[in-house]
Amino acid sequence: MSVLLVTGTSTEVGKTVVTAAVTAMALAEGKSVAVCKPGQTGVAPGEPGDLAEIERLTGVTRTVELARYPDPLAPDTAARRAGLPELTLAETVAGIDALADADLTLVEGAGGLLVRLGDFTLLDLAQKLGAPVLLVTAAGLGTLNHTELTTRALQSAGVRCAGLVIGSWPAEPDLAAECNRVDLPRVTGVDIVGTIPAGTGSWDRERFTAAAPGWFTPTWSPFA
Repeated sequence: MSVLLVTGTSTEVGKTVVTAAVTAMALAEGKSVAVCKPGQTGVAPGEPGDLAEIERLTGVTRTVELARYPDPLAPDTAARRAGLPELTLAETVAGIDALADADLTLVEGAGGLLVRLGDFTLLDLAQKLGAPVLLVTAAGLGTLNHTELTTRALQSAGVRCAGLVIGSWPAEPDLAAECNRVDLPRVTGVDIVGTIPAGTGSWDRERFTAAAPGWFTPTWSPFA
């Protein structure tokens, strides 16, 4: 089993669409894919969450959500407010290990790298699994600082960054976005391996799956 964790420099940077795009890329190669969302917040019981969106965009059928909390907050805070059990690192690792027969298991975090999913962060999970982290970042102002802080945290923890992905590239990028595309690899030492056009999360499955592999550099693979 190959495991790849997906995190972002913050919330709302495009983690779910990037996770879907990597899923589509692997499925196009004929690989089996499982997707795990350890902690889903801001969604009531029975409502579609991030995994439902990934299923809609890609057709992947094996998805696992380990915990769900109604408030749109960090999972540990949302759990406490709802009076529900917090996720533990041990049960999350066990949930991911149960997907070991898939060629690729993608794990989408919540918010950024150090957001607490329970008694642990995505960084703790990456260390425990010995798995790399794909970092989704924004295109505009502020992204250099957020991205460098995150890559430094990964490096300090001994966790490999599998690359940067710009989660929403505007149709008409401004000066900051154009400069950031050059500067992000320079300040982090990590390559941009993918760029997702803005708005693709609203596409239908056929269009999304046909285009998604082309959003990544030809030399990058989620299995590397």
